[in-house]
Amino acid sequence: MALFTDGSISSIEDLAAQDSQLLKVANVEGIDVTQKLALAQDELALELGKLLTRSRYLRDPFRLDPLPNIESVVVTPALKLWHTFCALEAVYTDAYNSQLNDRYSGRRDQLHKMAKRAYESLVEAGIGMACQPVAKAATPSVAAAPGNLPDGTYYVTMAWINSSGEEGACATPAAITTSRTTVLVQAGNAPLNATGWNVYAGTDPNALWLQNGATMAIGDTWLQPAALAAGGKSPGSGQSPNYMKPVERLIQRG
Repeated sequence: MALFTDGSISSIEDLAAQDSQLLKVANVEGIDVTQKLALAQDELALELGKLLTRSRYLRDPFRLDPLPNIESVVVTPALKLWHTFCALEAVYTDAYNSQLNDRYSGRRDQLHKMAKRAYESLVEAGIGMACQPVAKAATPSVAAAPGNLPDGTYYVTMAWINSSGEEGACATPAAITTSRTTVLVQAGNAPLNATGWNVYAGTDPNALWLQNGATMAIGDTWLQPAALAAGGKSPGSGQSPNYMKPVERLIQRG
């Protein structure tokens, strides 16, 4: 699972899976679905901020869990579904406002109810939180270096690791073509909670494998040996929640 702040929670493909007419409606009405995804996520950030703030004020002073913040929120299935339906609702709201077509308004109202149910599921389950959130890595810098890696095109990605050994979301892979050389990989600036990093590589962007035997230290570079590991651990999607933050329903008195 990724962090809320790692990027867009849902994709256009996620929206299309819930609504087969999405792409047709967006094309006919000239709607930028990517923009609707971003706006929906901004709205969710505001709502989550309110929920976390309320939880912070009502927090039991004897509890030792970290104070919640949006940077620590993990994308759970309920949160992703909430985002998907909110973005779809925004698309159909825009379509209705453009044409005042009752068919669009009916779908908009249906999606509003579905978004509300997804929100209620999130409230019931709690908000997924990471104790040591590790941001998604940026695409690493890759360059040719002296070595004997077989000639070909290689794809390389990386992920940051925190002190508990939890891995953040992997970067978008970089591509490089070698000719009687090997690959030198350099990570970018480490996020605050990172203590190391892993490197993944392969000849197919959809089949990458862990290359380093031990976690790489911050500031170290990776020189790919002649043999490319082709099996074992593949890139993950990010951290899982360390705990579920209950959403307080009580009104503080006094």
